[in-house]
Amino acid sequence: MALRHAVLAALLDGEFSGYQLAKGFDIGVANFWHALPQQLYAELSRLEDEGLVAGREVVQEGRPNKRMFHVTEAGVAELERFATTPAKPSFIRDDLLVKVQAVDGVDPAPVIAQLQERAAVAEAKAEVLGKLLVRLRGAADEEEFLRTGRRIGPYLTCRRGLAFERETYDWCLRTAEVLRQRVVTVRSGE
Repeated sequence: MALRHAVLAALLDGEFSGYQLAKGFDIGVANFWHALPQQLYAELSRLEDEGLVAGREVVQEGRPNKRMFHVTEAGVAELERFATTPAKPSFIRDDLLVKVQAVDGVDPAPVIAQLQERAAVAEAKAEVLGKLLVRLRGAADEEEFLRTGRRIGPYLTCRRGLAFERETYDWCLRTAEVLRQRVVTVRSGE
């Protein structure tokens, strides 16, 4: 998947400035696609050049002018084309997993500390995503929203992000505990 498709999908919710899009990416899209703000601005420019998004200048008093972007019919057609292409299997690429893989040959204390840090980050992200789910569905309960909600794509990807962060939290804490116990067992066996 290219960043372009994630940007086009984010613009389905309406018209946004690059800044608003970057903030929205950081909250709602970051659980499945990471992009730096400068990457988003560059992609918006390319998408506009290709006619997949349209931008307009908004004059502001006392502040710099801003550009607001929305997806065009050609952009929606590109998303439809993208939706029909086979999805590639996902894979994990995580330096912390490499460290755990190598833990038998190194001092486990720094790895344990990093696992605890990652668990704390995952817990915080899970809390944010949980609140976002509530905001997205409003007064509806989840099943009602999934049946009748206007746009469920962001909700479904947020649910996936929440499940991922919860699983990461559990795995990190369990792995840290296993490593701590092994240190105790090794020391007591010496």
